[in-house]
Formats: sequence, C-alpha cells, structure tokens
Amino acid sequence: MKIIGHGIDLVDAQRVAPLLLKNEDFLLGWFTERELDELAERASQPPVVAGRVAAKEAVVKALGCGFDNEVSWQDVEILSTGAGAPTVHLSGGAADIAKTSGVSAILLSISHDAHMSVASAIAVGAL
Repeated sequence: MKIIGHGIDLVDAQRVAPLLLKNEDFLLGWFTERELDELAERASQPPVVAGRVAAKEAVVKALGCGFDNEVSWQDVEILSTGAGAPTVHLSGGAADIAKTSGVSAILLSISHDAHMSVASAIAVGAL
C-alpha cells in the first residue's frame, strides 16, 4: 500500500451549533440524503456534524483538491460501517480525481469532544 495523500481538518462545533438552529436546509448543502438518513437524530448534535464536515474537508485535502466546480460536498460521502467506523464513498468529481491519482481507498478517523471535531484522511493506492 502506498500513501498518496494525507489531509487533516479541525472544525469548531460551537460555530456549527447556531447554523443548525437557524435552518434545517443548511444540512442539505453539506450532506447527501443517504448521510442524513444514517445520521438521523445525531444530525442535531453540533460535534457530530462538525466531525463529518471535518472528515469531508480532510478527504479532499488527501485527494489534493478542494471543493469547487469539479468537486461538490455531495461527491464525498461519510458513512459508517455496522461497527460504527467511518467510511468514505466518492462519486462525481471526487471519484474522477481519486482514479486519476491512483487512489484505491481512503482511511478515515474522526474524533470530537463538546467543542472541537477533528478528522484525518489518508489516501492510499497500490504499490
């Protein structure tokens, strides 16, 4: 396994909290329906939402790009395994960049407390 890229991001959950109270549509800009279905009631918890946002940012950094006209927030899905581990599913522009760069998988870790959320993503490929 070869490391192709690494990304890390930190999000202040206290900055997310007022956005969640302001408008529920706010979540639709960041997350897919599948992500929102999986989050369910946890979508109202600022540290959880901040962690998922940090994860998406860390993934695009690991891919060596950002969110722009080529890669949307919905192109990077953060879901969970049955055991609760975060997984990454790429589509659209993010999947195209991963394929061009030789990325075969993205390893992801998310952590948070009441105030801060952090995520680290490692893009890997074949040797």
